[in-house]
Amino acid sequence: MWKIATSAALIAALTALPAPADAETGRWTAGWASAVQQPSPDVWYPTWAEKGFTDHSVRQVVRVTAGGSQLRIRLSNRYGGTPLRLTGASVGKAGTGAAVRAGTLRSLSFARSASVSIATGGQAASDPVRLAVEPGERLTVTLYFQGTTGPATYHNLAQATAYRATGDHLRDLGAAAFAETNSSWFYLSGVDVYGDTAAVATFGDSITDGYGATQDADDRYPDALASRLAGRRPVLDLGIAGNRLLTDSACLGERGLARFRWDVLDRPRVKSVIVLEGINDILLGLQEPTPCTSPAVKVGADDLIGGYRQLIRAAHAHGVRIIGGTLLPAKGYAYLTDEAERIRDAVNTWIRTSGAFDAVVDFERAVADPADPDRIRPGFDSGDHLHPNPAGYQAMADAVDLRTL
Repeated sequence: MWKIATSAALIAALTALPAPADAETGRWTAGWASAVQQPSPDVWYPTWAEKGFTDHSVRQVVRVTAGGSQLRIRLSNRYGGTPLRLTGASVGKAGTGAAVRAGTLRSLSFARSASVSIATGGQAASDPVRLAVEPGERLTVTLYFQGTTGPATYHNLAQATAYRATGDHLRDLGAAAFAETNSSWFYLSGVDVYGDTAAVATFGDSITDGYGATQDADDRYPDALASRLAGRRPVLDLGIAGNRLLTDSACLGERGLARFRWDVLDRPRVKSVIVLEGINDILLGLQEPTPCTSPAVKVGADDLIGGYRQLIRAAHAHGVRIIGGTLLPAKGYAYLTDEAERIRDAVNTWIRTSGAFDAVVDFERAVADPADPDRIRPGFDSGDHLHPNPAGYQAMADAVDLRTL
């Protein structure tokens, strides 16, 4: 059985790096965020990531959960093979589809320049722009690439429509030019809002990412949690579909132990995080590997518990409160085995009883069928017996004790 590496280097990577200066001394709050991935073959949905863009305007719609008078966007070239040349960018309040509401379109700059070159593996934040937003409003971000980008750093399972047009359409209010659509986000990794509100991060796999939710409806569990908080705290969805806590994947994101730092701890003003991850470690470790799930590393409950303890230490070192989520029922799922179920039960028992997390949210019991607690309630099941539907995601959000955040 594979054991978690607990080398000084890994622990240092998770705990020693301080949060960015603006997270401590500024008033920027992460109002929307996405965990980026390596460009790869189509996994959940077809994507433009492998080919990238040439003379394209890419328009993306996101829902912010923090309000303020100014905003800025964050872009990532973490997995780019070459420096990324962005010719221009704009932001405005979303209209219908790819349209932008009149009077809200703002050009963005980077160090007072309309264009920016982002180093391989690097990131960039735009200069602040005055555009007052309310929690729950949807923003449209348009990026124009005059040259060829190469494969694009992206997020596969956006559950939101992205739009593409040939040529420079940064200033278009209308949607006519944006005839091509996709279901991923590209390069866009965050929207920060000028305010003084602490954010809640949700960290995990496809159940946090929102597989089974409704396209463009913002009804994932983090969305429902944000609605419950009603603007008092922004909520960030940092799930990656297929992600594992302990093992990297060429298609499904770097392991949670590695990405926890940059996806959660480096975000401005994140003060609490809900962790729901581990079911893919259990299930994929017992299956024949595919190019996306290789390596198939068999893990036990002790391995996952060791991983959770590393996340807890990292969160506490950064002054972040960490809430553990129990793994959802999976009876009836095509790849569930008796061994996998035993591991899942042991992990959930530890999460509930160990006292290691600052608090626990019992997602399992929130969505379980009362007549068969190892199975998702039929009214909450998206159809594969693993991922909830929007009603199930609402039940998950309702299970969070807001006082623990």
